[in-house]
Amino acid sequence: MERTAALELLKKYNRDRFHLQHALTVEGVMKWFAAELGFESEQPFWGVVGLLHDIDFEMFPELHCIKAPELLREAGADPALIHAVCSHGWNLTVEIKPEHLMEKVLYAADELTGLIWAVAIMRPSRSIQDLELKSVKKKYKNKAFATGCSRQVIEDGAVLLGWELDGLISKTIEAMRSCEHQVEQELAQIAPQ
Repeated sequence: MERTAALELLKKYNRDRFHLQHALTVEGVMKWFAAELGFESEQPFWGVVGLLHDIDFEMFPELHCIKAPELLREAGADPALIHAVCSHGWNLTVEIKPEHLMEKVLYAADELTGLIWAVAIMRPSRSIQDLELKSVKKKYKNKAFATGCSRQVIEDGAVLLGWELDGLISKTIEAMRSCEHQVEQELAQIAPQ
């Protein structure tokens, strides 16, 4: 699926600015990881998976990753895209285990991007650009902070990838830095305040 069609599909099922921002952020993060991990030729696919990973969450939160296959099939998505999108719900809503490295990255980074963003918006800059690992780790340890971001999923994702948690967090901060400005620009176009 081409990026333009994926963005239109995202907007069809997501209107909330927060959900759109999260989708654009995860898209950028996934593209960064594709390049970082030697999958440059697959960057567009990794990006579309990130963009559409929560396709069903806003309208069908109780059917997250369960309704997604139907919505994606109707739009002509191929089985690899559907599997990748649904695999980030592994052991939460579905039993579709992340298999490809890209799926493992999505599983690990999805929740983490939310937590990192929650830390960033509490800072004077309200930006990822000056955010450091130690600030994220401090908030990560506070279970009352960003309670919607599952630490267990993040930790399970790090294990799936065979990475240390600090490495996963550091790389995800760097990935978010790489796309923050572009996300802000596109969000202003598709969901003006």
